[in-house]
Amino acid sequence: MNPSHLAAHLSPLALFQQADFIVKTILVILALASLASWGVIIDKLLRFSSLRRRADGWSAALSGQRTLGRLSQELKLQAQDPFARIYHAITDEWHTSHRQHLHADAAGRDSLKERVNRVGQIASSVEIEQLQKGLSVLATVGSVAPFVGLFGTVWGIMNAFQGIAASNNTSLAVVAPGIAEALLATALGLVAAIPAVVAYNRASGDLNNYAHRLATLVGLVEVQLSRQLEAGVVLTDGGEAAPAKAERAERGERGERGERAGGNVTPLAAGA
Repeated sequence: MNPSHLAAHLSPLALFQQADFIVKTILVILALASLASWGVIIDKLLRFSSLRRRADGWSAALSGQRTLGRLSQELKLQAQDPFARIYHAITDEWHTSHRQHLHADAAGRDSLKERVNRVGQIASSVEIEQLQKGLSVLATVGSVAPFVGLFGTVWGIMNAFQGIAASNNTSLAVVAPGIAEALLATALGLVAAIPAVVAYNRASGDLNNYAHRLATLVGLVEVQLSRQLEAGVVLTDGGEAAPAKAERAERGERGERGERAGGNVTPLAAGA
């Protein structure tokens, strides 16, 4: 067999066609695993990049002079954002507690702050769990693919030795195709595993960083809500800040007292 003919027989496509059923199955599984891992890699890269960009915007908004009312309106335009869902869970608990007048005294206000904190933690955990989906694919491919490829290599070498024994010929033309076919499985296993491992480490780091950002954003929201609670201001369902009922009643009572006092003074001045 001349070198050009031998090279044609050692091409990946030719080696796949010459492989037996077991090795072909292993190669197909490794190829599908590689495609699945690359799908997850691309999805995580794009998604975490978008989430980081939006989280920077929310953090700047909460750290600046923007009110929760304006932030609520902006978050409605990003309803699928994890922080938007967390924020809406927190404000739902806030509105429910105010509708049930659970903030009337100091104990009720402290209890409301605790409930808001717990709701924020639970909602954050749910969102982080959703973002973790797909990482198990990368972990599985990265850890299992090399061993699957190694199994294909061992099986291919066994077949190569059987072919050598059957032909009673140890020339390179006889040995090379079987060995190359066996090593192809190992190579494909590494091709599938290496990007998966690298991407898993990168995605895990991005997820941890985003989890810290969510915790910071939730903390900023809780601080503003606590400040409004102590000031007697609540958020309406539309996200706008409004005086609490007690404060409005107190203002109305002060206004009535002022009117009565003004009415008493006017006749005396007229009589003088």
